[in-house]
Amino acid sequence: MSQLKSVSSKYEKLSSEWNKKKGRSLEVVGSLLSELKVSLTELSFLPTESHEVSPQELLLARSVLEIGAQYSVEVRDLPGFERYMAQLKTYYSDYPELKEESAFMYELLGLNLLRLLCQNQLAEFHIQLELLPVEALLSNPYISTPVALEQYIMEGTYNKIILMKDNVPSPRMAYFIDLLLVTIRNEIGSCLEKAYNRISASECAKMLYLKDKEMGAFAKEREWLIQPDKFVYFDDADKKTQEPEVPTLELAKMAISYAKEMEAIV
Repeated sequence: MSQLKSVSSKYEKLSSEWNKKKGRSLEVVGSLLSELKVSLTELSFLPTESHEVSPQELLLARSVLEIGAQYSVEVRDLPGFERYMAQLKTYYSDYPELKEESAFMYELLGLNLLRLLCQNQLAEFHIQLELLPVEALLSNPYISTPVALEQYIMEGTYNKIILMKDNVPSPRMAYFIDLLLVTIRNEIGSCLEKAYNRISASECAKMLYLKDKEMGAFAKEREWLIQPDKFVYFDDADKKTQEPEVPTLELAKMAISYAKEMEAIV
């Protein structure tokens, strides 16, 4: 029991720091999480086949892992978020002892679905959807958001993805949508390089869904030249084919990739 009290005390410190409205120290949160992960493992609070734990211990461990997953998003630690979610999914589905549903469960499951979308793990995305209750798929905003985003990707309506960024049920979702947009913009940028020797800077920005200032930074990152004539010039023009590819053809390949994964799932 003294061990449980010790871990509970550390959790209270973690929860207090994490829930501060102002002055939260992510460094302190990270340090406390590291301590608690070791404590939970050493004290066997994490369930195994040979060791049973009480509902109180399960709830404590779940709460620590939930803060860890949220913290990972805050500090942009995608691998860390993935590790926390791998453990949390067990608590969400395998332990009837935890009769009280977590208030953070659907938000975190929705964030994990967005992670899978960003990493183009479509098969796993649909496997995770199938594990959710039908009512969650139909009416829970944390789940319907990634479902809608996947549909927009399939349709190629990337402007809807950008518009959705400011209308998501959790501010943490914006991080994953940003990652998704980076992937999409780089894909479009590769298409433009293959299709043209030069293109109007304003038209290029429109295709990439970028503002003028953002366009300059994106061009610099890809080593494009924006000349005084307000055209973007691409490198390696001599490597382009005699008949340039139509940009939409390359974008279609992205949709085909998703379609093939869908066929594999079916």
